[in-house]
Amino acid sequence: MNFRRGLGREEPDINLIPMIDVLLVILIFLMVTTTFTRFAEIKINLPTAEASRPVERPNEVQVAVDPEGHYVVNRNKVPFSSVESFAEELRRAAAGLNEPVVVINADAKATHQSVIHVMEAARIAGLSRITFATQGPPK
Repeated sequence: MNFRRGLGREEPDINLIPMIDVLLVILIFLMVTTTFTRFAEIKINLPTAEASRPVERPNEVQVAVDPEGHYVVNRNKVPFSSVESFAEELRRAAAGLNEPVVVINADAKATHQSVIHVMEAARIAGLSRITFATQGPPK
């Protein structure tokens, strides 16, 4: 027996107005609580100095890289066959030095990969202190 014959089914509906109100309140809250910082824009003029050429330090391992990919370690040309063999050359050059620093003198036109080879060889050789040499602008 169907006792609900005369009653129509009501379709459930979702009222979106309260949900929109809540989202607007959240948006306003986020806009009010967000801090907008502007970095101070100041003009800085760094000091300049004329210095004499620094004295060669005894705990440095000088590595030079030219544009053709030739390597020189402490003024001795070293053939590059693999990173491991170059790491052995760096170990020999750093033998007996206290906390040696690898100074990479790469030509501006040297490939990025040749500099990465030096850095990887220094890592394999256990030389963790690496720096790059630059030169000032021509006078």
